[in-house]
Amino acid sequence: ERCTAPSRAALLGGLFGTAWLGGTFWWLFIAMNTYGGLAAPLAFLAVLALAAVLSLYYAAAGAAFVALAPSKRWCGCVFAALWLMAELARGQWFTGFGWGGAAYAHTGALVHAAPYVGAYGMAALVAFVAYALADWLHEPTQPVKVAMAFLAACVLAAMASLPTSFTNAGPTLQVALLQGNIPQNQKFESGTGIAESLRWYREQLDASTASLVVAPETAVPLLPGQLPPGYWQGLRHRFGDGAQAALIGVPLGSAESGYTNSVVGLRAPVAPAGEASDYRYDKHHLVPFGEFIPPLFRWFTSMMDIPLGDFNAGATGQDSFDWQGQRLAPNVCYEDLFGEELGTRFIDQASAPTIFVNVSNIAWFGNSLAIDQHLQISRMRAIEFGRPFIRATNTGETAIIDHNGRLTQSLQRHTRGVLQGSVQGREGITPYAWWVSRCGLWPLWLLAGLVVLGSFALRPGRRSWRWRSRH
Repeated sequence: ERCTAPSRAALLGGLFGTAWLGGTFWWLFIAMNTYGGLAAPLAFLAVLALAAVLSLYYAAAGAAFVALAPSKRWCGCVFAALWLMAELARGQWFTGFGWGGAAYAHTGALVHAAPYVGAYGMAALVAFVAYALADWLHEPTQPVKVAMAFLAACVLAAMASLPTSFTNAGPTLQVALLQGNIPQNQKFESGTGIAESLRWYREQLDASTASLVVAPETAVPLLPGQLPPGYWQGLRHRFGDGAQAALIGVPLGSAESGYTNSVVGLRAPVAPAGEASDYRYDKHHLVPFGEFIPPLFRWFTSMMDIPLGDFNAGATGQDSFDWQGQRLAPNVCYEDLFGEELGTRFIDQASAPTIFVNVSNIAWFGNSLAIDQHLQISRMRAIEFGRPFIRATNTGETAIIDHNGRLTQSLQRHTRGVLQGSVQGREGITPYAWWVSRCGLWPLWLLAGLVVLGSFALRPGRRSWRWRSRH
């Protein structure tokens, strides 16, 4: 039976959202309990509280749907619009955490819509189809619902058959992606993880013959000034001869200027001192509670034994790393979740990235679904922008993804190794990259808002009420 009370719809939406999101990012428990030392009951409650807070967007969407009471012919569109608004709000407001959005379950045939409307637009289309089919199954003989189900089938067919060729092949680059598999409980310990990281990554950086070598987030876990004498200078000199380049995850900064979670690019031309000239990318979208502490929550982070800090955020749309005819766009950890921010690099097509490079360390979350989910996120970004993604991670999944989102090569997770492969850069721009680079996600907000306002104006009884009020 259809819910008719907005309060009950809000309750059901909130319960659904809490269960869904809690089951999506339950692995936050591992970071807080296993590595942070937070008592298991408190860690469980923290994950549950986060899921419950984020579920409020879906509670509001449910209440609004019932309150609007749209006509039967518009129900599917209104449901999709409200779902879209909930997803957008979750992904953007209060720093945003759109992890596990509905679109990421559809990186198969239905993903052909992604180069046009992006992941959020796909979520709206999927929500429309889901509502129309469920409504039809509830009353399969009603003509309006049969028509809506037929329209949903047409939407599915269209999504699966849309052309996706918007970019052109460019040069091929030989890459080596390093996966050190440093245990998280040792990674920042001076006697174990730090020494092992410095030793192993230096060996691989020195030994590699690939055109580009990529080491993951905080592969070098110390500031350059804290490293053993000659270590950083040796790396800069190693990649200063013009034959090879490296992208290395390393923290930068000082107590006076603040710190950044950065990627440094080492390459020729050689500076006067005989060292490589450095490229620098600073992480823009910082992790709440990990890289910055939200106001009023320091009491919570003080309960955990985790090396947390307040980092400085880099700018949006930072320059790419130019190397051997490629424009490589680094992003750190979950920054690839925010397609609208990556899209700012496509405003000028002449300087737009040809390859995305993600460096991550999600060892905080153990051997959990977080690894699979993060891989899906990178695949979605590759499809949206028509660009390959190369991923160098500490524990997995280190991988090469082509511009169609296909996983072409990967390393086994939680192993130590080097992924050798080739990646072909791409030129050109997808429709999604074009509009999101210029307008952000505002077109989706506007479209959803117009649908909701239109349904309010056209809802049953509104016209007759106006006629009676005038007569």
